[in-house]
Amino acid sequence: MSRGEAVTGDGYHLAQLNVGKILYAQNSEEMSGFVNALDEINALAEASPGFVWRLKSDAGNAMDYTVIDDETLVNMSVWETRESLFEYVYRSAHTHYLARRKEWFHMPTEGHMVLWWVPAGHEPTLEEAEERLTYLRDHGPTPMAFTFKRAFDWDGEPLPAAAAMAKA
Repeated sequence: MSRGEAVTGDGYHLAQLNVGKILYAQNSEEMSGFVNALDEINALAEASPGFVWRLKSDAGNAMDYTVIDDETLVNMSVWETRESLFEYVYRSAHTHYLARRKEWFHMPTEGHMVLWWVPAGHEPTLEEAEERLTYLRDHGPTPMAFTFKRAFDWDGEPLPAAAAMAKA
């Protein structure tokens, strides 16, 4: 096993924030394909190996939360490893909806996903997540805030790009 794979070490988990600016009102017919899939996609995430926690309201999803402005929706979760998150995002039924994102969201013009390590058991706040995203946008990937493409281990050591995981 290479450094950073399937091991977080010293009790750390990987947090992620993904934001998207919606093209239409949340309750519009145009957004129904996305909104109606949330329960299925969230259940898939929660059943995925390595899943730890996700931000959700009493409604069971994160549609009630926004950052930046009222049209920017969030998805925030915590995973045991970078690999477990990658498997869910790019190798599960989630990819079907990921491929359709242009139907519901503006294409990002700046960083829209940020990863960072948190102590096991910590549930990050939206404020913390937004700070990490802002840091990534301002400084690029560092051990404080990074991406799949340019990632760091819990102790700040660089990890192979996600492309190496995709070939595994």
